[in-house]
Amino acid sequence: MFRGHFSRSDLTNKFEMGLANATRDIALYKELSPKNMELESSKKQYLQAKAFKPLFKHDAKKTLIKLANDITDGFDAIGDVTFPIEAPSQLNVPDIFIVAKLVQAILNNKPVNVIYTSLSSGSASRELVPHSIVDNGLRWHVRAFDRKTKSFRDFVLTRISKVTIKNQTAESHEDKLEDHQWMRMMPLQLVAHPKNVQHPTAIAMDYGMENGVLELNVRAALAGYLLRRWNVDCTTNADLAGGEYQLWLKNRQTLYGAENLAIAPGYQQSEDD
Repeated sequence: MFRGHFSRSDLTNKFEMGLANATRDIALYKELSPKNMELESSKKQYLQAKAFKPLFKHDAKKTLIKLANDITDGFDAIGDVTFPIEAPSQLNVPDIFIVAKLVQAILNNKPVNVIYTSLSSGSASRELVPHSIVDNGLRWHVRAFDRKTKSFRDFVLTRISKVTIKNQTAESHEDKLEDHQWMRMMPLQLVAHPKNVQHPTAIAMDYGMENGVLELNVRAALAGYLLRRWNVDCTTNADLAGGEYQLWLKNRQTLYGAENLAIAPGYQQSEDD
């Protein structure tokens, strides 16, 4: 569902089974879902057919967490147990079939046509070359090269209503390695807010700080999301007042060149930046 293809060797390697067992499993799958896959003899691969419908239901939240954390156990049995743990909800959960198509495109280096609804221009067709799916703490988005603006941008997954994978290979300038905001790692030094926090030791314990500093390496494309999510005061002199601002960015100069800082609390580019 997420790769768009599989081979007999994938089964033997993943499940440590013999060729005969793999052949029987493929035959059983064909019997259960005769319209789900097509054999491409030249590559000895089974491709996802256009009429594909998964045999198993994938819970969207659990699947996104598994994809984000590279957890591929194939089972959701843990969902049968109720744990006394709650977490704030995200705005919405993306359509898992939309996610699956985008993951296929990323893994196979393919561009896609999508129907995307933006705040400024409404619904329209966009041609994207996706390379990563990201949880920014509030919602999920896909990082992609946008052929309309000829730039790398973020697209909210819940605003994508249709994905069609194009039968072509992405161009070299559309590759993730050319996304400089994505490839650039920014060192952030976060400390307890010098004006809003009376007992900084408590904040140091919350974030596992060493010598009163939490050091993080964050992609420039994601820095703004992290700073907003944690309400990090990004002003030069820690000027933001309020109990919600418990952290201050000590090395503010590291943000130079990052593009999504409009959402970073208190950040204003100075003449020195």
